[in-house]
Amino acid sequence: MNKLIATLIAGLFASAAMAQTPAPAADVAKAQAKAEKTVAKAEAKEMKKDAAADQDVAKAQAKADEKVAKAHAKAEKTHMKGEEKVAKADPEDKVKAEAKADKKMAAANANVDKTTAKADAKVAKEKAEAMEDKAIAAAKTNEVKAKAAADVKAATVK
Repeated sequence: MNKLIATLIAGLFASAAMAQTPAPAADVAKAQAKAEKTVAKAEAKEMKKDAAADQDVAKAQAKADEKVAKAHAKAEKTHMKGEEKVAKADPEDKVKAEAKADKKMAAANANVDKTTAKADAKVAKEKAEAMEDKAIAAAKTNEVKAKAAADVKAATVK
């Protein structure tokens, strides 16, 4: 009877020890390879999103620069026309022509300022959206990395 009890107890300890053996190395290696592949995909997506956001900002900046340049050219043309009209004006009408030219020049300068402000606002908005897109992409990548690390950890416990 003592031998039987001793055998059962020894069997119990042996089965408990076998139940807690670490997972086979192949399972862990598979989990690590899968995790690395998943993380690489997530990082590639993040880099692609970052590049697209930067490209959108560059486009917006180029468009804004073009609009501002057009506004400056138009204002310069208005200034030149005003100066020509003042030069062509009769001596008695010169003051009146200068006043009229000054009004047109002031309006042209105001137009340049408005165009510049609007263009800068659009670029700032695009930059903010790009930063948001980049932050979201980074967060998704971090999430994938954390899940992959958890999967590898779970594989080592099996």
